[in-house]
Formats: sequence, structure tokens, C-alpha cells
Amino acid sequence: MKLLFKGIFLLLTTVLFVNCTSSGGKNLVAGDTYGKTYSIGDNAMSEKLQMLAEAYSMQNTDELVKHYDAEFLGENGVESTRKWLESMDSISMEPYVIIPVKLEGDPDTKVLAWSKEERHYKNGSYEKLDLMEFFNFNKEGKVDKFRQWKAIDSANFGKSYGGKFIGKKDNEYSGRPLVFSDRNEVEIIEKLIKDYNEMNVAEFADPFAEVATLNDYKGNAMKIKKKDMAGIFNDYKSVNWVPYAIVPLKIYNTDAASGVQVMSKETRVMKNGKVWEKELFEIFYFNLEGKITSMTQFARDF
Repeated sequence: MKLLFKGIFLLLTTVLFVNCTSSGGKNLVAGDTYGKTYSIGDNAMSEKLQMLAEAYSMQNTDELVKHYDAEFLGENGVESTRKWLESMDSISMEPYVIIPVKLEGDPDTKVLAWSKEERHYKNGSYEKLDLMEFFNFNKEGKVDKFRQWKAIDSANFGKSYGGKFIGKKDNEYSGRPLVFSDRNEVEIIEKLIKDYNEMNVAEFADPFAEVATLNDYKGNAMKIKKKDMAGIFNDYKSVNWVPYAIVPLKIYNTDAASGVQVMSKETRVMKNGKVWEKELFEIFYFNLEGKITSMTQFARDF
């Protein structure tokens, strides 16, 4: 009987040994390491991650930056980190899964961490996040690459979507929330304002579609060709358009077309000496090609 048990034990041990592997997965990023496999890395890097999380939660900038590569931090990295941490009354990072891995042929250790994080800002804002993060520890044990993915808790003061689109008539999009658009609209509007103030006709016209509709605050609708936009400046001696806010929005789960809300103040000095000055609310509509197809304007006098 003892021999039988001993034989079974040896058989199971052999099967387990044969079926256990020390590496797996595959890197699919093009380059020298394409197709290489991963293995469990040095657990010392897991401990470093915990030390980093502790310094972060203590808002101890000087201790925190010791864990980062100087080149990765850059010239202003320490002070920008300090400024951000000091904008909060408290912050906590609590890792609940830490997995160090090494890629075949790569001396670095990549640490994957899942954590809960809470941020209490001095301005009263609050964030509660569930994070998945990637820290690349180089051979000196310093973080030189970092990526973060997050799930936002419903307790947050602020979300990535909200409001409601209704429309003038019921349509397939009625009732959907709005989300921020990010196809470079803010930068395009900022440059549009700069070119307008400089009365640089060629550059000002560039972001518009070949034909655009301009709806002014008086209710006039004018279709204007890009090549004719020089006429806008015919009566102006100078202009000064100062934005208060630029907000790019789109309807959730639709194509990439967007509407950019711009709140601003504008002063126009005419060639005849008259001055036009108003506060404006304008909506610039961007099509799928990222061109402005129309603008709707509302205004009030000072």
C-alpha cells in the first residue's frame, strides 16, 4: 500500500512539474521584442511600488520622486508633482493587486498594479477611482514609464459625461448624455481667435469648410465661401476677441461631429470710428473632417 501511495505521489508530482510553466503571454508591439514572452519578475519591485504608494499617500513629494528616473520627471517634474499633491487635503493610493513581470530579453521590470484611490481637493472637489496602472522600473529600480487606466466611481464630483441632449424635435439622439470631444477643437479655436485678432484672412479661413453658414445674433443667416471670408474684415480697423471659455462637446455614442461652445468678449473698431462691443456665446459646429461648417451666435450689450 505504501508503495502504491508513493507511486501515485511521484506521478502527480511529475504531472504538475511538466504542466507548470515559468513564462507565458506574448508581446505584440512591433520591434525587437515582438513575440517575446513574459515571466514573473523580481518581487523587490513590488515592494518598491508599495513604498511609492505610501509616499504618494503621505503627500511626501521628496520621498516620492526618489522612485522616479530623473529624465522621466523632466526639468519641472518635482515642483509640478509637489504643486499637484499640495492641491489636496488628502490622497490615498491602496494597491490590492501587484504583479511584477519581465519581458524576455528586457532588463526592466514591469509592475502591473490595481488600486483604489481617493482624492480630497482643497477646493472641495472629490474623486474616487479604481485604477489599473503600469510602472516600468529600469535596471536602477527607478520608474521611467507610466500608464494609467481608470474606472470612475459614482461618488465623484465630476464625470466624463453628463447633461442631456434633447433636440428641437424628437430624434434618435434625444435623451443621450453629452461627452467632451477631443479632436483638437480647442487648439483650432484658439488659433482661429489669434488669426482673427491679427486680421490674417488666409489663416482665419483655413479651419472652415468650403462653404459655411454664419448665424449672427440678429437672426441673420449667411452662407459664405472660404475664398470670400476676406470680406468679413472690410469695415474693421481693428478687432479684439477675448475668450472666457472653450467647451468642445458631442452627443454620446454618435459619430465624431462636434459642437464647440465659446464664451467671449469682442470689441470691433470700425474704419468710420464707431466701436462695437459685446459679450458673446457662440457654437462652432465641426464636421467629420474636422472643419467648421456653421456658427451660431448670441450676444448681449455691456
